[in-house]
Amino acid sequence: MKEQKYKLGVEVKEPAKACEDVHCPFHKGFKVKGRMFSGTIIKLSGAKTASLEFFRQFYLPKYERFEKRKTRIHVHNPPCINIKIGDVVKVMECRPISKMKNFVVIENESS
Repeated sequence: MKEQKYKLGVEVKEPAKACEDVHCPFHKGFKVKGRMFSGTIIKLSGAKTASLEFFRQFYLPKYERFEKRKTRIHVHNPPCINIKIGDVVKVMECRPISKMKNFVVIENESS
């Protein structure tokens, strides 16, 4: 049986191994759209969940300066993309997977 390739719409490396996860954008055709972020994995919790943290700049008009703020989001970790704590990954928005997860990992940039 021929394996079907799905297009994400962005240039990313496809994972080397296959998986049977229904929320995998590479092997099951799970649709991703919208915002894309790059950040560091700070926590692996649950079977297929990770916490991602990235920094952004916020402008303070009173002081006419920028301050650093951090954002933490929960992301879905497909089994075919092997991530560990400290990895820099690229995530993309998808439909809600659970109460807190609205993003899925599409590339491990540190490997």
